[in-house]
Amino acid sequence: MGPRVQLPPEIQLAQRLAGNEQVTRDRAVRKLRKYIVARTQRAEGGFTHDELLKVWKGLFYCMWMQDKPLLQEELGRTISQLVHAFQTTEAQHLFLQTFWQTMNREWPGIDRLRLDKFYMLMRMVLREALTALRTQGWDERQTEQLLELLTTEILHPDSEAPNGVKSHFIEIFLEELTKVGAHELTADQNLRLIEPFCTIAAQTQDSLVLHNIAQGIFETIVEQAPLAIEELMNELEEEELSEEEELSEEEALSEEEAQEPGVLSRESPKGSVCRAQRPLDKQAEDDDEDSASPVLQFDYKAVADRLFEMASRQDTPPQNRKRLYKVVRKSVAHFQMGGPSSEIALGGPSLGGRPRPHPSRRPCVSGRHAKEALGSDLSPGSTRKRRRRRAGGDPAVPRERPGGHGGRGAPRRQRRPRVGAKAKMAGCQEPKAKRKRTPEGQK
Repeated sequence: MGPRVQLPPEIQLAQRLAGNEQVTRDRAVRKLRKYIVARTQRAEGGFTHDELLKVWKGLFYCMWMQDKPLLQEELGRTISQLVHAFQTTEAQHLFLQTFWQTMNREWPGIDRLRLDKFYMLMRMVLREALTALRTQGWDERQTEQLLELLTTEILHPDSEAPNGVKSHFIEIFLEELTKVGAHELTADQNLRLIEPFCTIAAQTQDSLVLHNIAQGIFETIVEQAPLAIEELMNELEEEELSEEEELSEEEALSEEEAQEPGVLSRESPKGSVCRAQRPLDKQAEDDDEDSASPVLQFDYKAVADRLFEMASRQDTPPQNRKRLYKVVRKSVAHFQMGGPSSEIALGGPSLGGRPRPHPSRRPCVSGRHAKEALGSDLSPGSTRKRRRRRAGGDPAVPRERPGGHGGRGAPRRQRRPRVGAKAKMAGCQEPKAKRKRTPEGQK
């Protein structure tokens, strides 16, 4: 009997991750995390592409074997947080790349009863990837690398991603980005993060991808605009209130210092109702803040201009151009003609790196596709004047009737009977007029 072949640690971990016993799988997940930390700490260490594919195959079937919903959520959170165990950014991106490649490869074999757990796993992995980007301060270079990875593996027409993976990724991208970076990202950073969707929407030949991007990304941004404006106004009001409170506290301190020692303080005693009421109000305000969901801030004019620029290119397919122009018209109409806050749009710097409201303006439209993009703004009167000029007539000179005074012209309007006048009906006799009685002396 020959010596037993020692399998690589990645294959051993993958076999244990796909085991039948839950205790074995949980223990394998914990060992995998320790193994990742220990191996990526070394300068010459790290994982290869094939090794991480084997690890993800074991993690995939580890999720496959978990049936209870609460345990599925806990396992999905544990698996997605493995990205933070890698010590280098390159290793993290390789881990994410092999995850999406594994999902693309295994997606056709997932039955409908197990779809929800893998939808949840994709959502959690995307959230942790954005969280890792936030810990690096939303670095531009790291952001570009992550967006390029996601575009290559999911959105690009040459990728092997099935329609289910593409559609779900487009649906959850803005939601997870809002949860992770709504309080930190500026309008310029948000525009940079949706740049791949603008490019794919202008180039793709897949009508399903185009529809999902237009509806799940661009139209969602336009629909959330009133909420973003309201949130920005609330922040400005809160800052004004905080400044007023600081001023009032300073005035109160100055008054207390100026008071004589014998004067009693105006502050209510500790057991009074007024003193106990303040924490309740503060707690109610905190509850309201927790219930209000954050919204991503965008420079909506810049978004409309970017979409119009991508749609106006000569290599853009007509179907894509028409769909993008529809989004541009909708965004412009939302801020110019409709919406509860149509007088303002967001743009420019503001407090905390957010955009400040300014009067909305229609994006600059020029070129041969301008009429198709924004439609005609001519009034009916100006249209009639143009038709007369083309026919050779002068709109300033009044035109005479064709028949003159005695000829046949346009039929005259019939006079309407006066209000209260008695209508004469055929077949009815009119009452005789009453004769006036004259005095006998005048006969």
